[in-house]
Amino acid sequence: MKTPIPRLLLVAGFLAASAYAAFEAGSFAYTKKLETTLLAEPKPLAEPAGKIALGHKVKVEEVKGAWLRISEGPVAGWVYAGNLSATKPDESNKFDGVAFLASKTTATAAARPLDDTVVQYADQRQLGNARGDLEWMMASCAEITEETVDQFLKEQKKGEYQ
Repeated sequence: MKTPIPRLLLVAGFLAASAYAAFEAGSFAYTKKLETTLLAEPKPLAEPAGKIALGHKVKVEEVKGAWLRISEGPVAGWVYAGNLSATKPDESNKFDGVAFLASKTTATAAARPLDDTVVQYADQRQLGNARGDLEWMMASCAEITEETVDQFLKEQKKGEYQ
């Protein structure tokens, strides 16, 4: 039986790994993720307010700790400072065209690991149980609530609670 690794640990690790530069209101920054989601309020689990693509220049409107209220034209919202850079990122190699966004994944590609032929291949080579792994992951993720994640971030002083 696998030992479950709570999703909140993965989220917290991601937030902790995102070092942020000191930005000031009125300054400019660049988005450094393939797609940066702007939030309605400065909280990790807030509702989305918009999206901005990689390398866009944004204006920092307000600073609240590690959270920045930014705008690009009519699009505005809050982002964690670790999602921005003081310098424009290199856009020449956007992962060689490979789509890393779930919204860009086709149903066929997403279902491929569950195909019986793939499962049989993995079993023959003792590579594990793809279906079982996916079911375990989905069940583990379903147990995690927004409150649990927020509590973990506070206790560990991660993300906005640094």
